[in-house]
Amino acid sequence: MLEEIRIRDLGVIADTTLPLGPGFTAITGETGAGKTMVVTALGLLMGERSDAGAVRSGAAQARVSGVVHTDDGTVAELVEDLGGDVEDGALVLARTVSSEGRSRANVGGTNAPVGSLAKLAHRLFAVHGQSEQLRLRSTSAQRDTLDRFGGQELADVLAAYRAAHRERRELAAEAEAITAARDERAAEATRLRAEVEEISTIDPQAGEEGELARRIELLSNVEELRAATSTAHEAIASDSDDPFSQDAATLVGTAERELERVSAHDSRLAEVLETLRQTSMQLGDAARELAAYASDLDEEGPGELASANERLAALNGLFRLYGSDSAAVIAYASDGAQRLAELEGDDERVEHLTARVVEATERERELAERLTVLRTAAATALGELVTRELQELALPDARFSVGLEPSDFGSSGADEVRFLLQPHPGSDPRPVAKTASGGELSRVMLALEVVVAQVDPVPTFVFDEVDAGVGGAAAIEIGRRLQRLARSSQVIVVTHLAQVAAFANNHLRVVKDSAGGFTESSCTALAGEDRLAEMARLLSGLSASDSALDHAAELLELGASQ
Repeated sequence: MLEEIRIRDLGVIADTTLPLGPGFTAITGETGAGKTMVVTALGLLMGERSDAGAVRSGAAQARVSGVVHTDDGTVAELVEDLGGDVEDGALVLARTVSSEGRSRANVGGTNAPVGSLAKLAHRLFAVHGQSEQLRLRSTSAQRDTLDRFGGQELADVLAAYRAAHRERRELAAEAEAITAARDERAAEATRLRAEVEEISTIDPQAGEEGELARRIELLSNVEELRAATSTAHEAIASDSDDPFSQDAATLVGTAERELERVSAHDSRLAEVLETLRQTSMQLGDAARELAAYASDLDEEGPGELASANERLAALNGLFRLYGSDSAAVIAYASDGAQRLAELEGDDERVEHLTARVVEATERERELAERLTVLRTAAATALGELVTRELQELALPDARFSVGLEPSDFGSSGADEVRFLLQPHPGSDPRPVAKTASGGELSRVMLALEVVVAQVDPVPTFVFDEVDAGVGGAAAIEIGRRLQRLARSSQVIVVTHLAQVAAFANNHLRVVKDSAGGFTESSCTALAGEDRLAEMARLLSGLSASDSALDHAAELLELGASQ
C-alpha cells in the first residue's frame, strides 16, 4: 500500500504531499491543475521513462518520493539485494529527474538503478490509463492477461514452454550455422591441420630457444675457449716435465713448505701457513675443473654448431608465424588442435544437433498443447466472470468471451488470444479492439482487472480516468465497483466524475494557484463542506449552486451507504 507520495518541482506542482492510505482515494481537480502530474509522479516511482521537460521551469530537478507498506517477502529480498532496507514493513522509494535529463533512483535508503523500480513496481502496483486501454487492444496484451488469470499452473507450463522454445531455436540456429559455413569451416580445418602438423614436426619445448642461444654462443667460440682454458691450466698446474717449471701450484707449495719448516719458531706465521694451505687446495680444485672443461670442449665439433643453428632457425620460423616464443607457439598448437577436433566433428555435431532439435521440438509441441488446454479452461472461466462484472457496470446485456485460435509456435505458445464482446443479444461477438466504444473499453478493462486480481492480486491499483467516455448510471456503477475493489486492495483513481469520486473514502483535490504571475499547484485533502463543494463543481462546474450541492450530497450519501 502506498501511504503517501511527495512531489517537488514536477510540472506545475512546486511542492505537495498526497496522503493516500488504505481504501479508495479519488483525485480530482480542474483541467490543467496538475492531475496528470500526479500520474506522472506515480509513473516515475514505478520506473517509467523520465522526461526532462516535466521538470518545473527554473528548477534544477524534480523529485518524487513515496512510502510503501508491504509484507511481500520477494520485495524485501529485491530491496536487500540492492543494499536497501524495508523497516517495519515500510519501503521508501525516490526518483529524481534533472533539467538536463539525468535520472536517479533510491530504494530503501540506497541509490539503485532506475530499472530496479520497475521490478519492484511489478509486485506493488498496477497502473491503468488511456495508454493501457490502447495496449489492451493488442492480442499479445490480451494473451498476457489471460495467462495471469490462468494461475500458477499455467505460469509454470508457460515458463517450461519458453525454455523449450528457446532451446529448440538455439539448437536449430547452431546446426544451420554449421551447415551454412561448411566450406569455410573445411578450409579452416585444412589450414589448422597443416599448422598443427608443422608445429608438431618441429616439436618446440618451453624455454628451448634460450638454451640454444647459449649453446650457440659457446660453440661459436670453442677454439678461443680451448686456448684460454689450456693456458690457464698450465699457469696453475703445468703438466710439463721441466723440473724448473714455475706454475702457481708449485710456487704456493714451495712457500707452504718453507713456512712449515720455520713456523715452530714464531706462532704468527701459523695464520699465513693456513692461508697457503687453503690456496693450494683451491688451486687444485681449479686445475681439475679446467681439465674437465677442456675435456668437454674436445668433444664439441662444428657439426653440433650447425645443428644448433638449424634448430634455432626452425624455432624462429615458428615464432614469426605463431607466437613470440616457444610457450606461445605451444599454446597456439594446443588451441588449434582443440578447434580442429571441433571442426573435424562437424558431421557428427550436425547429426547430434538435429536429433536434439527433434527432441526439443517434440517437447515444445507437448508443452504448447498443455498451454492450449489450460488457456481454454481459463478462457471459459474468465469470460463468465468478466461478463458478470460487466453486468454490474451497467452493461447488463453484454457478453464477454475469450477466443483461442491456433498460430505458429512463438515465444508464448501456439495460441492467438482474442477478447470478444457481444454488446447485446443477437449480435455477433467481435474483437474488443473493434467493437467496444471508449466507455465500454474502460469498463471491460476494469472488469478484467477486478477478476484477474482475484487470482493474481496487486496491492495497489492506479486508474487514470478509467471513467473516460462514461457518465450517468454507468459512472455510478464504476464508482461502486472501485469501492468494492478497495476492500481488498488500495485503489487510487484520477477522475473528473463526481459519480466515481463519491465512493472514495479519501478525496484529494489538486488546486492551481496563478497568483504572483506564475502557476503553482498543490494537493489538498477534502472533507465536509470542502468535499461537498468539489463534488458540486464536478457535477455542474459551479461549487455554490444549490441544485449541484443537493445532487452532490445525494451522491455522497449513496457512496457512504455502500
